[in-house]
Amino acid sequence: MTNRKEIIKKINSLALFIFFISFCVYVVSADEIVHQFKSPSFSGVGTSSHYLTIDEQEKTRRDEISEEVESALKDAEREADNSTLAKFLRNLESRVYSQLSRDIAESLFDSESGGTGGSIVLEGSTITFVNDGLNITLTVIDFDGNTTEIIIPVGIFGICSEDCGI
Repeated sequence: MTNRKEIIKKINSLALFIFFISFCVYVVSADEIVHQFKSPSFSGVGTSSHYLTIDEQEKTRRDEISEEVESALKDAEREADNSTLAKFLRNLESRVYSQLSRDIAESLFDSESGGTGGSIVLEGSTITFVNDGLNITLTVIDFDGNTTEIIIPVGIFGICSEDCGI
């Protein structure tokens, strides 16, 4: 009987072994290994949008650098305009033009001390005036040769070089 028990034991072991092997073969399944690149530069899928994205990033960076340089230049220019020397020169220039304007106005409307005419060259333009007692004729010739003539009647708006009779 031991022989029979051993045979049954071997058959059971063999059946159990076949059962486990069949179970393992059923559970374990495999498929073909396929390699695909994820980068569009290698695979070609979505390549144009990938290139457009890269181009947009490069353009954005170039624009940012350009704006930073432009901003730095404007800051430097603004700083130079606000220096003490620049403020002094602007103030002096303003006062010189103011005095020049006052002197021209006196020469135009005061026949006793201003005379009857005159001429001045200012930044390439020639300004000529003539006071004939009835009208003051102001002629401006710019650097291109264009002429502008202004005639101011004397005696209007309280401007009199002599007794106007008003």
